[in-house]
Amino acid sequence: MKIALFATCIVDAMYPRTARATVTILERLGHEVIFPAGQACCGQMHVNSGYFKEALPVVANHVAAFDTDDYDVAVAPSGSCVASVKHQHELVAWRCGDAALEARAAVVGAKTYELSQLLTDVLGVTNAAEQLGSYFPHKVTYHPSCHGMRLLKLGDRQLNLLSSVAGIEMVELPEAEQCCGFGGTFSMKNADVSSAMNADKAANICGTGAELCSGGDASCLLHIGGGLSRQGSHVGTLHFAEILACTLDRPATVLGEVQLAGGKR
Repeated sequence: MKIALFATCIVDAMYPRTARATVTILERLGHEVIFPAGQACCGQMHVNSGYFKEALPVVANHVAAFDTDDYDVAVAPSGSCVASVKHQHELVAWRCGDAALEARAAVVGAKTYELSQLLTDVLGVTNAAEQLGSYFPHKVTYHPSCHGMRLLKLGDRQLNLLSSVAGIEMVELPEAEQCCGFGGTFSMKNADVSSAMNADKAANICGTGAELCSGGDASCLLHIGGGLSRQGSHVGTLHFAEILACTLDRPATVLGEVQLAGGKR
């Protein structure tokens, strides 16, 4: 297949290795990955804060970048951004009275997948060790982010892929479905509540004895990593795409690609 990569803002700016891992996984499966150069923000932050009018040109830009027949499907390593593309873009266009944009947004949304959705539902990957050569000999716990869980209905797709990695030891996270407290601008507008939620999440992660907390949204992992650091923990955070990209010949180590909380590497 020809697959368009939607990198997302935070991945592009702060976690480019997650985008590279996504490309590595897809190319390992024999697919061609392209990068639509016009892409920028999806507008999720605007919409979640109620700024529909201000979101309109952002949505229009995303649709223009991905409204093409030059690829089969688009993918992003972010449940929240894919949820925005699939559930919010049409709404923004409708609320602003742009019927043409609404129709185009529906087409783009239908072709856009979160990474675990694409791997599991479209590409038929059910065993990362056998089909991707994934190898990661570390103790890992997993946080399911809210948008992926509640809007995209991802279920256990990410967790199942992680659990099928060779060498990995998955440990259950208590109260896993509780929000980490990020929520985009929620963490700034309601900082005290957000910090309290984050502290609870970090404490639960530390209680598992895991080396790392994995998940499918860089924004949530960034927030959780900050909470872990403030508690003085050396537990790291790592996107599940980066774990899937690791192999016996290309391992991740705490001195290399796995970024630990507190800025240690």
